[in-house]
Amino acid sequence: MSFKVHDIFRTVSNFLFSSVNREFLIFLFFLFLSGIFWLQMTLNETYEKEILVPLKIVNVPQNSVLTSSEVDTLRVTLRDKGMALLPYLFSGSVKPVSANFKAYVRGNDYGVISNGELKSMISQDLAASTKIMSVKPERLEFFFNNGVSKRVPIRWSGRVIPEHLYFISGVEYAPDSVTVYAPKDKLDSIVVAYTETLNYANFRDTLSIDCGFRKIEGVKFQPERLKVTFFTDVLSEVGFDGVPIQGINLPEGKTLRLFPAKVRVNFVTGVNVYRQLKPTDFVVVADYNELLSNPSEKCNIYLRKVPHGISRATLAVKQVDYLIEEQGATTKEPDTKKP
Repeated sequence: MSFKVHDIFRTVSNFLFSSVNREFLIFLFFLFLSGIFWLQMTLNETYEKEILVPLKIVNVPQNSVLTSSEVDTLRVTLRDKGMALLPYLFSGSVKPVSANFKAYVRGNDYGVISNGELKSMISQDLAASTKIMSVKPERLEFFFNNGVSKRVPIRWSGRVIPEHLYFISGVEYAPDSVTVYAPKDKLDSIVVAYTETLNYANFRDTLSIDCGFRKIEGVKFQPERLKVTFFTDVLSEVGFDGVPIQGINLPEGKTLRLFPAKVRVNFVTGVNVYRQLKPTDFVVVADYNELLSNPSEKCNIYLRKVPHGISRATLAVKQVDYLIEEQGATTKEPDTKKP
């Protein structure tokens, strides 16, 4: 075994220190040495670099609720020699900044940290030679209230379109409502919480999305995230025969008789929705007041109500024959005289 190791070592040594490879090793040595000099000269130049510094609002009173983010990220541009900037870029030597809540409150529901104050807090962790060129945002605003809140329903926003011949048959939110914290004037104007913009297309199975809420300055939603589930179904063109026609606005003692008394309704819906429908879920009406003001041989009928999940609902006929009965008397038109 020792003989083999010795042979391998001698072979490698002969290869490395042969006349050709010796020149190559000398070249690599001077290349490495020149690289060190180049790096030293480069790092001795002055640069401007941007770093990210987290800022957190601390010591918030128990009776106050921050309605803006508790942690914001500051974009800080530093100027110094390259050697001094390296620790900021790679070792994270700039610590997160903490701002005392009470020190920056400016009103009943908001606080402001000026640009000078931000620079002063950040500079505490910087070397004496490092200069802060800019801080973005230039000043930081935060909002709070004294626990005033209300519960509102949730609605999705954006573009969610399933594949051709499919449609969204239902939407489920978990949770189905959210607690909103905001200054009173904003809180009064919020009646529904919208999700962040959703953009999904060409799906056919149930789609579940974890998302947040549309951001509103000075408004906090609790919880901050939710799950939205879109249920799909296959579109079908179907219809119902025998939907009854109802007379409306009839005075006491009068009866409106329609021929036929029932009509067909055509519509588009999903297979699962169709199985749960019945003719009485639709409301078709004939208006006595219309006959009174515009007597005619035919009575117009209208589709006034359709169940949820129905689209493109239409009546098979728009007019039907009619009779108006009053205390045993039958007439074709309302008992009114035209001047």
